[in-house]
Amino acid sequence: MTILENVDLLPYNTFRIQAIARYFTILRTIDDVSELLSSELFRTKRYLFLGGGSNILFSQDFDGLVIKIEIKGIDVMQQTADTVTIHAGAGENWHAFVMYCVENNFGGIENLSLIPGTTGAAPMQNIGAYGVEIKDVILSVEAIEISSGKKISFSNEECQFGYRESIFKQRSKDKYIITGINVLLTRKDHKLNISYGAIKETLKAMGVEHASIKTVSDAVIHIRRTKLPDPTYVGNAGSFFKNPSIPTSLFNEIKQNNPSIPSYPGADDLIKVPAGWLIEQCGWKGKTLDKIGVHAHQALVIVNYGGGKGEDIWALAMQIRDSVMNKFNITLQPEVNIVM
Repeated sequence: MTILENVDLLPYNTFRIQAIARYFTILRTIDDVSELLSSELFRTKRYLFLGGGSNILFSQDFDGLVIKIEIKGIDVMQQTADTVTIHAGAGENWHAFVMYCVENNFGGIENLSLIPGTTGAAPMQNIGAYGVEIKDVILSVEAIEISSGKKISFSNEECQFGYRESIFKQRSKDKYIITGINVLLTRKDHKLNISYGAIKETLKAMGVEHASIKTVSDAVIHIRRTKLPDPTYVGNAGSFFKNPSIPTSLFNEIKQNNPSIPSYPGADDLIKVPAGWLIEQCGWKGKTLDKIGVHAHQALVIVNYGGGKGEDIWALAMQIRDSVMNKFNITLQPEVNIVM
């Protein structure tokens, strides 16, 4: 394990924000994790774990140790006639892992194609898209307890998954280092989810009469590429805010003046409203403020056109949040992790 000093984090975050990490290291093996936990630097400095950097905003330099997880490996652990259990190291690229599964006709995560980030970060955030969440396929999450160095396995239930939430973001935040995940996928009789968003219409436009996990994945990739900016060219972290779930009474009140408001069933008898729609109604879609702005095709995405500062993006996000609160009496919660 090598520790570097004063490292520019711009290549390590999809917002393409320039921020300096006082110390920086990469973990590629379980032995590296053990070495890290026994190091004086780790014990005495503030630290931050980094996967693909696709769900993080650096609002300033980080005066501590940034730890990038690059533990690799994809292994088929067990197969039956109907299912397959696969282990993936926490440092595997998420989309590459999805493509591996699609190419081998392993079904269950094709709707999660083209989501940026790593497999280790996926359960932390309980990533989801087009009617599917990673909690639907997780068997267990493997981790190392920071305080003891012991290997721990969390069952699906123990992960306490919620909407873009898990135990790793809440009660056990910063207590464990995720080293890998185990997922249970189908080998045949795949249960395809094409009812969410524009998947069905996209399949039809593609001339697909009988959907497969491959064509569903292709449709999702097409939709994401047409709706969302590629972080390779335009800095962004995807959806900046979570879709809020609100009481029926508030929804009905808003609907009186906004009959076309879209909605979906939420948990606990709440109604989920697209945050992008709320932001668009407040006039933010396509708005540009010098080097940053709101994406022209998706109001839920804040973008860095080049040279933007994290503190300015955060200030813009707060302006957006305040305007939605003032107009709809709804408080938007960031989906992106903010590093202050």
